[in-house]
Amino acid sequence: MELYEAIFTRQSVGKVRPDPVPRPVIEKLLQAGAQAPNHYKVRPWRFVVLTGAARERLGQAMSDSFKDKFPAVGEEALVKERAKPLRAPVVIAVGVDKPIESKVDEVENICAVAAACQNLLLAAQAEGLGAIWRTGDTARDPRIKQFLGFAPDQHLIGFIYLGYLENPLTRPERPSFEDRTVWME
Repeated sequence: MELYEAIFTRQSVGKVRPDPVPRPVIEKLLQAGAQAPNHYKVRPWRFVVLTGAARERLGQAMSDSFKDKFPAVGEEALVKERAKPLRAPVVIAVGVDKPIESKVDEVENICAVAAACQNLLLAAQAEGLGAIWRTGDTARDPRIKQFLGFAPDQHLIGFIYLGYLENPLTRPERPSFEDRTVWME
């Protein structure tokens, strides 16, 4: 797929087939993510790839944490929480390393990891996969971070859900840049 076609046709896809995605394809996407620009070449991204039963364990951790936050919640809500990671055959949790050198700004690491996520999403589009980048309370939850092997103060900027498309995508309507641009000469 040509670069501009991938950029202009990429869209969030929340519903994908349950078919497994081969590991070499996932590795190709991760390699694309790792090509993101990053200041001082610190490579601040951390990818945790969850497939198979690992998604069920993540769902259980999400449900347990939800129950701790909302003790009166009903079983139906807990079942829904447990099922979230099962919406796609691959879930990639994406974390950000904290700077260890004083010359590195934390925001630069966050931006680099966001760029890695965009690379990964565009690569998924080029491979004919559907993908969606999800965030929310779960991405800020210390218990979920611990489950994934991240430190409590480490940013988890989201979860990328991947799978094969159920239906072909149509080119989405996109806003232009004009209303968000000022030219200075």
